[in-house]
Amino acid sequence: MKVQASLLCLAIVSALATAQAAAPTDKQSPEEKAAAVRAAVVARANALVSSNPGAVHRANADVFTVSDVVVDANGSEHVRYERTFDGLPMIGGDFVVHSRDAKLGGFSQMLKSSARPGLAERIGADEAIVEAGAVFPVKFTEAPTARKVVYARNASPVLAHEVVFHGFKPDQTPTEMHYVVDATSGKIIDQWDGIHTAKPGSGGGSCTATAAVGTGKTLMAGNVVLNTSMCGTSYQMVDVSRGSGATHNMAMKTSGMGTLFTASVNTWGNNLLSNSQTVAADAHYGVATTWDYFKNVHGRNGIANDGKGAISRVHYGRNYQNAFWSDSCFCMTFGDGDNGASIYPLVAIDVAGHEMSHGVTSRSANLIYSGESGGLNEATSDIFGTMVEYYANNASDPADYVVGEELFPNNASMRNAIRWMFKPSLDGASPDCYSSTLGNLDVHYSSGVANHFYYLLAEGAVVPSGFGAGTWANLTPASLVCNGNTSLAGIGRDAAGKIWYRALTVYMTSSTNYAAARTATINASTDLYGASSAQTNAVKAAWSAVSVN
Repeated sequence: MKVQASLLCLAIVSALATAQAAAPTDKQSPEEKAAAVRAAVVARANALVSSNPGAVHRANADVFTVSDVVVDANGSEHVRYERTFDGLPMIGGDFVVHSRDAKLGGFSQMLKSSARPGLAERIGADEAIVEAGAVFPVKFTEAPTARKVVYARNASPVLAHEVVFHGFKPDQTPTEMHYVVDATSGKIIDQWDGIHTAKPGSGGGSCTATAAVGTGKTLMAGNVVLNTSMCGTSYQMVDVSRGSGATHNMAMKTSGMGTLFTASVNTWGNNLLSNSQTVAADAHYGVATTWDYFKNVHGRNGIANDGKGAISRVHYGRNYQNAFWSDSCFCMTFGDGDNGASIYPLVAIDVAGHEMSHGVTSRSANLIYSGESGGLNEATSDIFGTMVEYYANNASDPADYVVGEELFPNNASMRNAIRWMFKPSLDGASPDCYSSTLGNLDVHYSSGVANHFYYLLAEGAVVPSGFGAGTWANLTPASLVCNGNTSLAGIGRDAAGKIWYRALTVYMTSSTNYAAARTATINASTDLYGASSAQTNAVKAAWSAVSVN
């Protein structure tokens, strides 16, 4: 009876919302028109959910909240939902409803059961914090927190506590560890870090800023155009044209947001590390280019698709040899490396694209940074970081499928890099081919199979040229595939990128694994190019070529 009541309420609310969401009129502002369209889309999706409770494994006390809406040019609608049970967040309970003309097309989800755990806990929040604290590897910098959740990620739903510890790793990387502690047994059943790194291991002032165009004399990209702002008589590294995204100087600190870069002239840096503005110009340029890539290629207006820019923090820590994205500050952070002794500041354009893409993932599929979904999260950033490098078309940093090669001095043959997408095992840790144990690896290594898939999809079983006499000079097409299919043909970067973006934003959910990623990309390609198209056949063949069947 409770189920029927809740479904009836949802149906009534949806009907009322549909009735109230009148067609947009010319008298409405663009924002009002967008809100009216969104309300109608959500109402139709709610009605479909209410009439198909079994399909989404709905239980009596489940409540759904809309987190994203995507409407295609052909009128297809995709509404993403988060789920709670009796007021508790359900990790792994999210799903997407697909429809057109108010007719159900299907659901994307990983949850497989409507069973729900009892809410009586044997292990309380304090005990859960103790259990998590026993494995948290560093000193915590603020009081740990715990919230009761239902954990349903690739498993039968259980009652648990999500415990969060904050601290700093020995290499200065901040850590925001999430531990899922079973509320019955006290065992840690999952864990992930809220800080998403490139490698293993707000202050705009009070005046009204106006847009300005300056020059960035960068370390890695040459001299580039920088969109900045003018505030009074001072220029600022605030990109008014891209949601007022700003670049801040951490001045080798690891806490706080640093200070906004300002100058009396609109020229930033001198192409050398001796000027602190130089790598700031690299980061500012890389983030702007990533923004343009997502907007002009995929129609996405910023990280959260809401037109708001993020903060970029440079000169983080002392000799910090990494970069990371953090949801908590909605910011990207770049270390200085060792200032070029063995690694330059981590502001190469593919690294900037990588970190900003973590934000896009967090605001769409929200792939949990653990197991196979964590590997897909990392691969998504490598894929889009690489596509941003191609989009930039900058002669100072020619595009390739090698991630972070510009970070290493004297590296013309690209023997040093963070990852090699065409042959992930070149890093000595990432597998080229899928196996059932892939999810046990660090997410920076389990990402390799998806990177490998993407290269084969875009380029085919073709050995990339221009790598000099490195240890991979003798690679052959047979060494690039796992199933002997050396005739595999690529569909090009443009089509491959559009397929992956659509799979991420429309079909993947927080717990998507490699098998589900295959399905998601096939669905995405079918939407874009047709079920029997060369592109969709290539998606299937490329996954098979990395042993995801």
